[in-house]
Amino acid sequence: MAPSPRASRRVLLASAAAAALVAGCAADKESAMTGVETITYGDDPVQLGELTRPQGQSRGVVVVVHGGFWKAAYGLDLIRPLAEDLADRGWTTWNIEYRRVAAGGGFPATLDDVHAAIERLADLDVDTARVVTLGHSAGGHLAAWAAARGRFDRWPTTVQVTEVVSLAGVLDLVAAVGADLGDGAALALMGGPPGPDYDLADPARQLPLDVPLWCVHGRDDTLVPPSQSLDYVDRARTAGARAEAVLVDGDHFVVADTGSEAWRRTVGILEGL
Repeated sequence: MAPSPRASRRVLLASAAAAALVAGCAADKESAMTGVETITYGDDPVQLGELTRPQGQSRGVVVVVHGGFWKAAYGLDLIRPLAEDLADRGWTTWNIEYRRVAAGGGFPATLDDVHAAIERLADLDVDTARVVTLGHSAGGHLAAWAAARGRFDRWPTTVQVTEVVSLAGVLDLVAAVGADLGDGAALALMGGPPGPDYDLADPARQLPLDVPLWCVHGRDDTLVPPSQSLDYVDRARTAGARAEAVLVDGDHFVVADTGSEAWRRTVGILEGL
């Protein structure tokens, strides 16, 4: 599937951002953006996150996870506007980077990084009583996975996820492989066809979640079809979980556009917590 012009522009932006991150993240430092701290959680140059604290009392932490089909061409700059908007609304935001496919990532390294980034919150001066994971596209997969990671010995968990918001998320890796989403992106992430490793990585195989999950998805999404959210929610509810699908007008990117009605719907979900 050929990327849209908008997606192509984002590839260029993400590539430039990745180069800047490698050059400037040898140690924790204050970001050029006011009120944002760039904090490392590991030794790899991309094992970092941007922590933004709101003015006044925090409503909780939102771990913001970017998408891009787990590919190295895409970085956390894609979802930075969402993190900034949420901080303006009173949330502490933790916009995380992670190793991606063809750049040291893939299964299990990408999951290891998301886990380590969330656990890093325990060492920071933030209240982790409420930790929401919010991710777009492949980030939606990682956001949902993070809520179940403590079930597995590989990822002992101190910081618990309390709610999940998936924005056009890839929530069924097996279905994504079957549909060849992102030109084989899920297959590349996992390093092979569906097998036992998928039990550790696939949200659709980890139902029911122990926390509420909302799936916000554009009706006209051709990159990640709405069935990824709708089928997951149906199965989650059947398994006894609290899950809700919120269909909105627009394509794959509208749910990550802070000026859209779709984003206002997501803000409403967070304000209702």
